[in-house]
Amino acid sequence: MSAIAFYDPVCARPYDTDTLRREALGGTEATVVRIADALGAEVAQHNRTRASGRYVLPERDPGVGCVVVNRDSRALPTVQRLYPNARIFLWLHDRMRPGSRRARWLAATADLLRDLDVRIICVSDTHRAEVDATLRWMRADDRIRTRTIYNPIDDALQPDDSPIDERKLVFLSSPNKGLKFTLDALRALRRRMPDLQLVVGNPGYKQGAWAQIDGVRYLGPQPQARVHAEVRTALCTFFPNFVIPETFGLVFAESNALGTPVLTHDCGAAREIIGDSRQILPVTPGVRIYERLLGPLAPRWRAWPARVADSLGLFDAYIERIGAWRAGDRPVTRPDPRFRLASVVARWREELAS
Repeated sequence: MSAIAFYDPVCARPYDTDTLRREALGGTEATVVRIADALGAEVAQHNRTRASGRYVLPERDPGVGCVVVNRDSRALPTVQRLYPNARIFLWLHDRMRPGSRRARWLAATADLLRDLDVRIICVSDTHRAEVDATLRWMRADDRIRTRTIYNPIDDALQPDDSPIDERKLVFLSSPNKGLKFTLDALRALRRRMPDLQLVVGNPGYKQGAWAQIDGVRYLGPQPQARVHAEVRTALCTFFPNFVIPETFGLVFAESNALGTPVLTHDCGAAREIIGDSRQILPVTPGVRIYERLLGPLAPRWRAWPARVADSLGLFDAYIERIGAWRAGDRPVTRPDPRFRLASVVARWREELAS
């Protein structure tokens, strides 16, 4: 296979293999590191000023035969200039609803996507369906091809003999993915289960000051090994998000691989990645109304959204499921072979060589 490069035009700061080992790192960036390292590929980042092994400055390299552009098709002219002899792949990770801002970005580059014969890589079949809908909206679905390649988890992730603390829930995602609602939910849960605790982690790229709440412990940004240690001993990963659908949900795959079930909603790719209905609550019509109300009001969050959620029975549903798990009906989870690094890298090799 010819030389491979990944180009990241949107990362907030440069990252590399050591970053993944030592610091908090977002799921997309962690995925780029795992795939690029396994393929022996170079990684160039728009804001890198000093090379670190295979993590290089964005400089012209005619020797690259395949380049994978991370997230943003608006970087295609730059990539074409840097890698003039390369086949180009666009690796999307974010939502791509027809008419949305990101869809308009993609539409603005439709001619270049077609002329360069760019293949789009999506991170789940759920995500791919949304991207395909956007291509139809763009009237480009007959010219631009899509593929699904799942995000990988570390092959070393396995359940172990860590003791389970049935009082502990963990929330380990970017705070914009429902942390405010999760904190409201915890308050409601503690009225019925006063010993419940919530451990909150953060990948590091969105931070802020959060209220000190009884039963909540904020980890702040932590390396993945530290986060995984918290997951192992938790009753579950608590992710009551139905507003920002996950296109993959690395936290789902990693939690289950560590032996910890997830309590979430049937939103985005959750059902596809988890595959266990015991870990997934429905998104009812009433919740859909709540979601529409929440969208424009999220910046002005007040107490009433929690009351609306309570009236829809959401908190009762969480209490019922958590109570059952504490009583001995906790799902047994294990690594899903679809997300093993070796399997995912094999799909990448097949795609890049096709």
